[in-house]
Amino acid sequence: MKIDIISIAKKEKSIYDPLYKELEKMISRFAKVEAIEIFPKDVAKSHTISPNASQKAYTRALEPHINGAYCISLHPDGDLIDSFEFSKLLNDKMSIKFFVGGAYGFENNFLKKSDAVISLGKLTMSHKIAKVVLLEQIYRGFSILSNHPYHK
Repeated sequence: MKIDIISIAKKEKSIYDPLYKELEKMISRFAKVEAIEIFPKDVAKSHTISPNASQKAYTRALEPHINGAYCISLHPDGDLIDSFEFSKLLNDKMSIKFFVGGAYGFENNFLKKSDAVISLGKLTMSHKIAKVVLLEQIYRGFSILSNHPYHK
């Protein structure tokens, strides 16, 4: 299985990089994970215009990636699910793409193109923290599916 985490974010080194690598290594028994950060110039420019312009720029940047996979968007108004429900999203898929929007979230048109829209919770968190939470839940989900004791 292949999992892509595609986010509106600048590529930069982070203190969380070792944790990402560790979680990706743990997941590698089940799937290959690739993180793709996208932050084109029109996204940066749109942030100076309006939230609506920003959402439209996110859609333009991310839309080419909605294809050939089960697409899950992370959104504050998405479904609040537990780890067992999350594991079902991973089950029997060949390829999954997780989408993490920018500061202003997604347009409804983009969300409608997703196979699922979920929330990591009601708390607002940075992309870096959200990525850690997502990676941990991916590992937990695979552990649940394979009856590995990690999830207990």
